Amino acid sequence: MRIGIVILPDERWSIAGRRWRRAEEYGFDHAWTYDHIGWRDLVDGPWFDAVPTLTAAAMATRRIRLGTYVASPNFRHPVPFVRSVLALDDISQGRLLLGVGAGGTGHDTSVLGGTELSARERVDRFAEFLELTGRLLGEDHISFQGDYYTAVDARNLPGPVQQPRTPMIVAANGPRSLRLAAKHGDGWVTIGDAEATDAEAWWASVARLRRRFDEALTEAGRDPGAVNRYLNLDSAPVSSMSSADAFTDATGRAAELGFTDVVAHWPRASGWYAGSEKTLETVAGLLPKLRKI
Repeated sequence: MRIGIVILPDERWSIAGRRWRRAEEYGFDHAWTYDHIGWRDLVDGPWFDAVPTLTAAAMATRRIRLGTYVASPNFRHPVPFVRSVLALDDISQGRLLLGVGAGGTGHDTSVLGGTELSARERVDRFAEFLELTGRLLGEDHISFQGDYYTAVDARNLPGPVQQPRTPMIVAANGPRSLRLAAKHGDGWVTIGDAEATDAEAWWASVARLRRRFDEALTEAGRDPGAVNRYLNLDSAPVSSMSSADAFTDATGRAAELGFTDVVAHWPRASGWYAGSEKTLETVAGLLPKLRKI
């Protein structure tokens, strides 16, 4: 089991930089940040862009893998975004994980004055985003014409440090998105049923989604054991960082369901993912044991 931590980009680097360095010192396998223009009610507070944040994190660390959690088509076009991805992969010396998702409704769209797409349209757009992004990461001189994206002789030199490409970790819950993750993803990440009102219902939803993803991999002709599976523990009704016992239990249940990686959030003082950094320190001390689950 590999264990990751999300550090929201809501603090100035004087504070955030210490967190990224501590994430590596604690022994987390990967660390992530949200890729939004603004997120939920935190849009009214400090918020920083994912790409320069991860660039700074890459310069401040040496071992830990770094990722977007998750980039989306809401405001990213594959051609310029892949240039940022290639730079991040190079600066981090091949430690980048490219988390990508279909994008939702809300500030990322409204702030640009865009028209809200339906769920079907968002998945249609996501299919193009994945295809073009994947091609740009592995090929040079790409031309592409879709309903949402166009590329004319796009370049990718010098290409990613990681070969054959920077890993794409595809977020998916719905049937079509799961098929896209099975087709394009080097990994899959899920939040389970975010509407579940109790922990057991949430874990049951995670088990269903894992089975459906395995079925989608089989349909795509891929070995179900060859794709990493990431579970966002903090989408459950019970915060993973509410106690060390809660985190240990959640990690164990994820392992039983076949997940290779779990992801939690750095505790914030209040609001979203509120919790104690003392609990985080305790969990960090358990990482060698948890990694063997």
